[in-house]
Amino acid sequence: MATGYVRPARAEDAAEIARLQLLTWRTAYALLVPPHILERLDKSWLTDRWREAVTAPPSDRHHVLIAVEQSGGAEMAVGFVAIGPADDDTAAPGEDSPRPDAPVTTAAITDLLVEPRFGRRGHGSRLLSAATAHWGDEGFTGARAWAFGEDPATIKFLTSAGWAFDGKTRGLDMDGVVVPQRRLHVALT
Repeated sequence: MATGYVRPARAEDAAEIARLQLLTWRTAYALLVPPHILERLDKSWLTDRWREAVTAPPSDRHHVLIAVEQSGGAEMAVGFVAIGPADDDTAAPGEDSPRPDAPVTTAAITDLLVEPRFGRRGHGSRLLSAATAHWGDEGFTGARAWAFGEDPATIKFLTSAGWAFDGKTRGLDMDGVVVPQRRLHVALT
């Protein structure tokens, strides 16, 4: 029987995180993301970005966590979440940025992916639970995440965990192709 857990990402996980992102995007988002974008995604470039996110995060409130599945004595990374304080990248169009001197009380998920063949085994829930624990420890009172408008799996997962749409939408420009997104939020109190 397979079991799983979540741990902080390490520098040596960067290539595996990039592999998970590429595989998941090319499988789960093949109908959402323009094909030429998926074809041009470069594993070495992604690996470098993830290594930087893990080893030199923008703040001590930014984290990358790995979901690990254990089976038959072997362990395998099967998903990850990247979290941090909400910022301009998680704001909706026309939404004011917080004042620079104001404390940020809203957290954000910037990436939450589980390799499709390992879906529905609790890895996403474990990642979300670990993220929520970090947010509680760091004093966040709410969280937000963007989801592709036509991504029923992510939307169903987050709404089943108590998240709701906040009415904000945006078009993510992917090399001239606008992909609609909807924002979800949750109170952490």
